[in-house]
Amino acid sequence: MVWSSIITPPYAPTAFDSVLGIDTAPKDPRRLPRWRELREVLPGRPRLSRAQKLADAADIADLRLLARRRAPRMVFDYVDGAAEGERSMARAVEAFERVEFSPRVLRDVAEAPTAVEILGRRIAMPVVLGPTGFTRMMHREGERAVARAAERAGVPYTLSTMGTTTAGDVAKAAPGGWNWFQLYVVRDRVRSLEMLSLARDAGMDVLVVTVDVPVAGARLRDVRHGLTIPPALRWRSVLQAARHPAWWFDFLTSEPLRFATVEGAPGDLAGITNLMFDPSMTIKDLEWIRSAWQGPLLVKGVQRVDDAKDLAAVGVDGLVVSNHGGRQLDRSPTPLELLPEVVDAVGDRTEVFLDGGVRSGADVAAAVALGARACFIGRAYLYGLMAGGEQGVTRALDLIRAELGRTLQLLGVGGVGSLDRDSVRLR
Repeated sequence: MVWSSIITPPYAPTAFDSVLGIDTAPKDPRRLPRWRELREVLPGRPRLSRAQKLADAADIADLRLLARRRAPRMVFDYVDGAAEGERSMARAVEAFERVEFSPRVLRDVAEAPTAVEILGRRIAMPVVLGPTGFTRMMHREGERAVARAAERAGVPYTLSTMGTTTAGDVAKAAPGGWNWFQLYVVRDRVRSLEMLSLARDAGMDVLVVTVDVPVAGARLRDVRHGLTIPPALRWRSVLQAARHPAWWFDFLTSEPLRFATVEGAPGDLAGITNLMFDPSMTIKDLEWIRSAWQGPLLVKGVQRVDDAKDLAAVGVDGLVVSNHGGRQLDRSPTPLELLPEVVDAVGDRTEVFLDGGVRSGADVAAAVALGARACFIGRAYLYGLMAGGEQGVTRALDLIRAELGRTLQLLGVGGVGSLDRDSVRLR
């Protein structure tokens, strides 16, 4: 007797089968699978290493989950949170969810290059790694890791005034990268000039002036955690430390976290902003900054069309339509919705960039189609940094570039330069 006869015993058809609806057609006999066939479908060894987990991340949302598991809650929430009810951040992301593409068919998309030119220089894709403060709090490698990943990916990296690595050290970490500097104008103008000098000496040739922080926004997650710089371990945080030993080990065995550019700042986040930054700054101060900086000058934090016109009139090289990731004024304008109006208002007088809500290469494609020269990203790469240091940032950039290239091909356009408003609309 063979196994097939045991599993599928013979059956003799009768005259009543057709009346009863019984299918009497001959069936393939069943058999027991061979071991080599089972081995191909059974799960392999658990993927426990950091590199394997990063490789398994299919999108930025997966990196966010990895970051949440690795970093203490107060650190993760510093990146993930926003001001007050966090409506501005949610709306920025939701705007991209309303994007509807209009693909062309029967187009030659065997190649769909992602490279683009911004500020007179070609980059691998229309992405700029935006400035973020306290970056070594997310991972001990901090700004150095981000700069190296950006250099390898062929995109710019922007060091923040509130960074935890000096401009000189960033330049040493990524000497072949296009490194930019972001400036918060502080009350002490001499100190502002010193920061510009340090950035220039480090080879940074693009200045991004952030103008939407006259006072500190109310980031309630940070308030509830009592977050300080550096993070302090409170009694209620002891359990967090036990759950995230890798992060705490890295933090405690690394050089002390400090502001590398702004010395002598207080430890609480709101105090830093309110004590250091100058709420009296006006558009006239840009003329003073321009006189002290000879390279391209971008203004980040544009949220109105009339402000965009005024800035274009004074000759800035670029505008960044941004609500600071929703971390300042809640219920602020949604960048993607405002973008086309700003682009139409300034024309060719200045380059326009978008910041806020970008989580994928498809988001980048949508923003470029609506007129942005490139997109600033922040949380997207910080999730990667928290999840796996430099490897995590690289994975984030690889995902965005692959998504962008695939989106271009599915849209039926032969590259980033062929994107236009006919390719996209907001539902």
